[in-house]
Amino acid sequence: MSARLILASASPRRLDLLSQIGIDPDDVAAAEIDETPIKHERPVDMAIRLAEAKAAHVAGQFTGDWVLAADTVVACGRRILGKPADETEARTFLSLLSGRRHRVHGGICLIGPDGRRYQRLVTTAVMFKRLSKNELDAYILGGEWSGKAGAYAIQGAAAAFVPKIIGSYSNVVGLALAETAGLLHGAGYSPG
Repeated sequence: MSARLILASASPRRLDLLSQIGIDPDDVAAAEIDETPIKHERPVDMAIRLAEAKAAHVAGQFTGDWVLAADTVVACGRRILGKPADETEARTFLSLLSGRRHRVHGGICLIGPDGRRYQRLVTTAVMFKRLSKNELDAYILGGEWSGKAGAYAIQGAAAAFVPKIIGSYSNVVGLALAETAGLLHGAGYSPG
């Protein structure tokens, strides 16, 4: 029997993204890890560290299977914008992004049935238009910011805030698909 593919994520967006490219994991297991940034940690390092930690955590429960994990870090300069705790923090994050370019770093980690690790880092530059007070108020009121790194979902109402991206759109949603497909193929995984 061939090894199964386990998605180490509680994110329904990642599951939906994988299905777009014909990959349907055999199982999904959320990785309960501490996602707090380490003091002075660079956003790119955090994205890879968390993806690896999630994959390792879940691989311990599914030995002999493929385990795929990802993490998305939104950064404005060196400042990491996590999931806002409340409306006030969401407003702070969105005000910081308003009229500026920021980066979304996607860490991807695949652990093979033999325990070998494969990883990628994908960075997308995202340009936000300058947000009016009314736009900001309406977005906050809509609640879409909740549970989203950087306080926005590019695939939702915040699409109206983004005139330009440079790089992978799916990375901003939650999983860089071309890179993930290449990682799986290069490691020898084939959907069965």
